[in-house]
Amino acid sequence: MGESRLEFLRRMLPYERGVPSGRWLTLFMNRINPALFQDCFAAWVREAWPDRPELVAIDGKTSRRSHDRGTVQPPLHLVSAFATTSRLVLGQEAVADKANELAAIPPLLERLGADGGLKGAVVSIDAIACNATIAQAVRDAGAEYLLAVKANQPTLRAEIEDYFTTAPASLLEQVVSVDKGHGSIEQRTVTLAREVDWLQGGRRFPGDLRLPDVAALVRVRSQVELKDRCRFETRYYITSAKLSVQAAAEAVRGHWGIENQLHWVLDVVFNDDQSRLRKGHGAKNMAVVRHFAINLVRTAPEPLRQRSGLRRRTSKPAQPKPISIKLRRKIAGWDAEYLNDILNVKIR
Repeated sequence: MGESRLEFLRRMLPYERGVPSGRWLTLFMNRINPALFQDCFAAWVREAWPDRPELVAIDGKTSRRSHDRGTVQPPLHLVSAFATTSRLVLGQEAVADKANELAAIPPLLERLGADGGLKGAVVSIDAIACNATIAQAVRDAGAEYLLAVKANQPTLRAEIEDYFTTAPASLLEQVVSVDKGHGSIEQRTVTLAREVDWLQGGRRFPGDLRLPDVAALVRVRSQVELKDRCRFETRYYITSAKLSVQAAAEAVRGHWGIENQLHWVLDVVFNDDQSRLRKGHGAKNMAVVRHFAINLVRTAPEPLRQRSGLRRRTSKPAQPKPISIKLRRKIAGWDAEYLNDILNVKIR
């Protein structure tokens, strides 16, 4: 592929002896310092997109086939930070496995929060991070936390559940939304409670969880109507952000953007789970390269649309659908000028 695009590649570098072989590129990726490469990625994102993110979701993903049975090496697990509003990857931190995910979050927050990079943002993390250490790390980075409360904190969950059951309606704010799609109808009822003084009482007991700067509690009740059944679920969150109930609903919903707009794209479009790089630092560095590619392809201008054939006679012109990342990558493979547009996304 590189040899067929040699004329295009020489716009960037001379390549006097042609393009490097695949074997050489593999050795090169295996030897790059992954910590330095991740720092370069975070610095590039901050320079290219200087606007501070409003909502940041942090979650982990395992590259399934990066394991090495010969050396008993587990698959790569990468904890990523994703700006759900701008749909950009902000940074990542590699850990040995999912059990060590908590250890990756503080250094990732510290890197992203340097020079006020997370000031004012709301950082959402799943229940694994619902503890005082992670909450304080988020606050130290200048951001607000939004943490899920699940069975790993049974006492806190029971207290929050009891509060929402007994609290008078005058102390609660509520918003209801309905979504239709994929053969289902989902109704979500989000309830916000700002009465949180009781969480900071003076009495202490073993295992008592105290989070810094708690501002509100959030309950999300969802009812999903499928063809043959209904599904009900109730989730709870605790946050230091002084959000309106509508903003809280958007923040909770936005957290799942990291699954749909990052992890799904990595698996389906970039075939992350099929990568067999496992020697040296290759798996870690290529994971960062994929994040580079996602940010570039997602923010590049759309290619010019070629329209041909008969057009429907309508009073209003049809609005074109946005072009998917998968199709953008295909067009970049066909059209050297569009590939050049992607590689030269303008830095603001």
